[in-house]
Amino acid sequence: MAKNDILVCPLTSIGTGIDMVCSENKCAWYVPSVKKCSMYLIAYNALLDANKKQRENKA
Repeated sequence: MAKNDILVCPLTSIGTGIDMVCSENKCAWYVPSVKKCSMYLIAYNALLDANKKQRENKA
């Protein structure tokens, strides 16, 4: 398994300076259907929304 294949938990890694491994299906924040942490999905959707608003403001 390559380093990029190891899932990192964004919640337990905050402020530690160490990437904590995601427990995947054992975690309430993990979404098995997309194999992502829900925190990642929330942040990604917020980024897309912010980018959309910036494009609309420029137009």
